[in-house]
Amino acid sequence: MPIDLYYMPMSAPCRSVMLTAKAVGVDLNLKLLDLTAGEHMKPEFVAINPQHCIPTLVDGDLKLWESRAICSYLATQYGKDSSLYPSDPKTRALVDRLMYFDMGTLYFRFGEYVYPVMFRGETKANPEKLEKLHEALGWLDGYLDGHEWAVGNSVTVADFVLVATVSTFEAAGIDLSKHKNVTAWLARCKANMAGYEEMNAKGAEDFGKMAREKLGSS
Repeated sequence: MPIDLYYMPMSAPCRSVMLTAKAVGVDLNLKLLDLTAGEHMKPEFVAINPQHCIPTLVDGDLKLWESRAICSYLATQYGKDSSLYPSDPKTRALVDRLMYFDMGTLYFRFGEYVYPVMFRGETKANPEKLEKLHEALGWLDGYLDGHEWAVGNSVTVADFVLVATVSTFEAAGIDLSKHKNVTAWLARCKANMAGYEEMNAKGAEDFGKMAREKLGSS
């Protein structure tokens, strides 16, 4: 039975799911939803997901949304071993912490900076919000210190989640250069992650182009 993913390529959370699926060898049946056209509000989709958000995964009788939960599910259900979502409770807790950090702090602060200009009609971004975003990037830089990947020296789902976010920042014109561990880790992701170009790069660039146009950066 095919595994359906309702998605938009420009969405960082959707791209994190696609990267995870690629890593575990799952071929997703991609179902594009154009949120700008209101397709997520159609009754047939609301019947699947009453919160009408993406990404939404349908695997048999399981209907699942929230991208980080989807990534964890795919790694657990279809991973060849537990390396992507470690079974050791302490290591898994570190992976979970970084995914919650991405949701509640890192990507949240990016949205606080760019969304008012991109989607809410404001004409100028708030520089204080950019400072808060760099504060969060500084924390991530510290978390990455001393090891190659987000948690230790093996790729986990935390890397897929974080790279979808951070590559979007880069594409949107956020200067990452002072966060040396972040830039080194991002380069490793681009060079070594299976399906990075196919699953992530173009969607990040498309979102970034829209953001740059609104923010007035090239």
